[in-house]
Amino acid sequence: MEDKSKKRKLFFALKILAIFALFSAIGYGGYAFYQTHNELQAVKQRSATEKTRSEAKISMLEKNIAAMETELGRKDAENTDLSQTLMSEKDKNTLFESQIQAIGGTVGKLTKLSQTDKELLQKYSKVYFLNEHYVPENLTVIDPKYVFEKNKTAQFHAKAYPYLVQMLEAATSTNPIQIISAYRSFGDQTLLKANYVVTYGSGANKFSADQGYSEHQLGTTMDLTTPTLGLAFIKFDGSDAYNWLTENAYRYGFILSYPKQNTYFQYEPWHWRFVGVDLAAKLHNNGQFFYDLPAREIDSYLISIF
Repeated sequence: MEDKSKKRKLFFALKILAIFALFSAIGYGGYAFYQTHNELQAVKQRSATEKTRSEAKISMLEKNIAAMETELGRKDAENTDLSQTLMSEKDKNTLFESQIQAIGGTVGKLTKLSQTDKELLQKYSKVYFLNEHYVPENLTVIDPKYVFEKNKTAQFHAKAYPYLVQMLEAATSTNPIQIISAYRSFGDQTLLKANYVVTYGSGANKFSADQGYSEHQLGTTMDLTTPTLGLAFIKFDGSDAYNWLTENAYRYGFILSYPKQNTYFQYEPWHWRFVGVDLAAKLHNNGQFFYDLPAREIDSYLISIF
């Protein structure tokens, strides 16, 4: 046992001597090389460790980016769906608003139509009887400057009166027109017809309507003359004023009720009736007359008479 212990001690001493001899042989340069080599290995180890960590971070970031892209894609899809839903709802609302407006417009028209006197576009003169109690909804007194007989009060339908004034004013400068007669009640027409019968006998039926069949009771009709003709208005169609009316009266909503060759009364060039601008323009442009149209077509213009 002692021999073995001595041998180990001897071996260790020899090893120390060998190392010392080696260092003595290689000197300081060898030692520095050894240290540098160790540091390089340490740096490589650290670099490898950092690379591993960096790669792990990069991998994690790439996974995060992929996850974010997926989420963004999902959100974008949701936004697209939401946008389409909003557009669809907007279209529905627009359609709904259009329907509401259409219904409102229809209701407004029906309301206006229900408040418009249906008698205003009816045919009279041996065709349709106007009740003896009928009176226009609102009458207004015609300015005396437009009336031939200044001492007589003439009345006209209040809603149609502005159109009458515009027409008379337009004609005044070169073709002055005056009113002989306008609104006549059922009773007034009765007295007038009786006077005509006394004077002309049965011939009065050719130019004077019986009470209840006269357009004058509507308050939208008038007999016209000129300052020169005066009460001789039967010759009205020979005046420049008549020619002006045939060319321009429709612009203000007025028509000649009884033209030549009508089957209701004799030709009455002095007798003009307000039927609204739309209907008057249609009649003028098509060369038609009021009594030539079917009642159903005439009624369609009641909504636009005023």
